[in-house]
This record gives sequence, structure tokens and C-alpha cells, in this order.
Amino acid sequence: MTTAPRTPPSRATRLRLRHGLDVALRGADLLEQKSRILRTRHRLLLQVEETSAQRWHEQLRQAETWLLRGLLQGGEQALAAAAAGVGRADVTVDEASAVGVRYPSGTRCVIPSRAPTSASPGNTALVRAEAAYREAVRAAAEYAAARAATRIVGAELLSTRQRVRALRRHWIPRLEQALARVGLALEQSEHEDAVRRRWAARQRAGEGGTPRE
Repeated sequence: MTTAPRTPPSRATRLRLRHGLDVALRGADLLEQKSRILRTRHRLLLQVEETSAQRWHEQLRQAETWLLRGLLQGGEQALAAAAAGVGRADVTVDEASAVGVRYPSGTRCVIPSRAPTSASPGNTALVRAEAAYREAVRAAAEYAAARAATRIVGAELLSTRQRVRALRRHWIPRLEQALARVGLALEQSEHEDAVRRRWAARQRAGEGGTPRE
């Protein structure tokens, strides 16, 4: 951040410094308000991330358990045949906004049904494994969105705090000091002008008096 400008003391300079100080103070207040909103939102997003992570891990654990049972019952050939009929998931990420910060707010995950021409899984365990993996994919998408939202809002919160700190600790004090210097210089200049005017007035009064015999 640049330092406060050093300009010759004048009333115009003092007005500019006062305006700059007012802007900086209002900006710091607005950034602090933004920081409070982001802090609350970040706390909520952390909770969502934790919950979605737990759900994803649980769904993945169930899917892997059923997959292992299916492999034990039908072998790798049964797994390959079952996997041949599974399509790719289509994930759409929704967005939300808080004080100008956009972040993922949720997902819509569409997993196509098994093709009618494809063979069904060879045993019940693989059928349940397929269903469990579908839920695991949905849970993974939700967790990824929640994690991204937490990182985005957290980064903006940190940046906002740094900007407030820079204003409060550096920029505003420099403006206040510059304003004080200009005010003091103007007071001294006005005092010197007043002294010179009084001296000039006395000189004119002396010159216009009656000369002595």
C-alpha cells in the first residue's frame, strides 16, 4: 500500500486529507462488517464440510464392504461384467453469494441407470455395491463442493482481515499524521501572516502620523 502523499500545506491539501481519512475510516468499517459476515458463513460451511466428509467416508466404507463380498462370491469376471453397464455421473455445481463472494452451495449429481442391454450384476452383493457406490459418488460431490466453499470463503475472510489490518495499523495513522502536520503548518502560517499584517498596519499608521517639529 502506498504512503500518504507529502504535499505543500494548504487548505485544499487539508480538505483532501480529511476526505481521504473519512474514506479510509468508512472503508475499514465496511470491511470489518464484511469480515463478521464471512466469519459466520465460514463457521457454518466448516460444519457442512465436516458433515459431508463423514457421510462420504461412511458411504464409501459401505460400498467397499459390499464390493469385497461381491468379489468373494463372483470373482473379478463378475465385477467386470457388472461395471460394463454403468455410465458416467453428471455433476452440476450450484452457487451462492455472500457479500460479493461466490462459492459452491451444493451439487446435483445425475447417475444414469444401467443400460437395458447390459447384464445385471452376478450376485446380490454386487447389486448392493453398485447402489452404495452411487450414493458414495453423490456424497463425494457434495463433500467436494463443501470443501471448495470453505476454502473460497476462508481465503476471502483472510484477505479481508489483512486489508482491515493494513487500514487500521498503517494507512489511517499515516493520514492522521499527515493531516496533523498540515494543520500545524497552516496554524503556524496563519499566525505568521497575522503578525505580518499587524506589523504592516503599525508601519502604515506610523507613516501616516504627524511629523514632529
